[in-house]
Amino acid sequence: MSRPLDIEKLRAYTVPEVRQAYDPKDVMLYALGVGAGLADFDELRFVYEDGLITLPTMGLVLGSAGFWAMDPQSGIDPACVLHGEQSMRLHRPLDVSGEVVGRTTLGDVIDKGPGRPALLPITRELTDVHTGEAIATLDEIWVLQGAGGFGGANGAAGAPKTDLPQRDPDGTLLLPTAINQAMIYRLSGDYNPLHIDPRAAAKAGLASPILHGLATAGVIGRALVRLCCDDDPTRVSALRFRFTAPVFPGEVILTETWATGDGRHLFRASIPSRGIVAAMGEVECDGFQGHDKEDLIERVAV
Repeated sequence: MSRPLDIEKLRAYTVPEVRQAYDPKDVMLYALGVGAGLADFDELRFVYEDGLITLPTMGLVLGSAGFWAMDPQSGIDPACVLHGEQSMRLHRPLDVSGEVVGRTTLGDVIDKGPGRPALLPITRELTDVHTGEAIATLDEIWVLQGAGGFGGANGAAGAPKTDLPQRDPDGTLLLPTAINQAMIYRLSGDYNPLHIDPRAAAKAGLASPILHGLATAGVIGRALVRLCCDDDPTRVSALRFRFTAPVFPGEVILTETWATGDGRHLFRASIPSRGIVAAMGEVECDGFQGHDKEDLIERVAV
């Protein structure tokens, strides 16, 4: 049985600042964790040190405090947490090694009412430790199941829903996930037992452990690089995901995309075997501001 949300503890909680050094081995481990190498096309550049390039979605795990809801002082029952939305604005492409600091702040908790969820907005700013250069801004929404009714304000959270065009998609791509996908992905920093321990999954009302939301985002991100950014990961400047259903390790994810004509592409990711939509959102290519693109590509490739 889940414990109730302790709203006063949560409001007083400070997510630890995280300083993280990473290197090509971490870049390759992350890529394997989001399925690089399982597709029927060449992704060697994401898993081999010769010409290594960092997947843009790795920004989602850098400087992260991990699953801090497991800290009893957070006031949250970790079993009630679902990842609802995630967005990332990259200020430049990611290097293949570096040292970053992640500073996480919690927004005002939204109360959807008794017996309903509470929504927790979270922002993380990622900067270079040595230069102070901004690398990425990340915003997410945690859905705290059954935690509403504490007397907080109701309201909306996250980006407004965008309807997909009423036409065939411009691009489609099927990507497999492995049975051990979550076991590999968790080594990039998210040790939530929901994704590996059948007992934790059962406590959350799931038949078996599910893939991390951000691992699903990484698989979809690989598809978006190929479909929308001319297979060039250095062109990805922004991503937004709204998660609508969990993905189980071993399932195949179908990503469909629609160009908007302004550098953005909308997407829908589904699980054909179950006939459900797992995520929706958008990707932006070439939206970097104040940087020379050729210089950025050169520094990523070193």
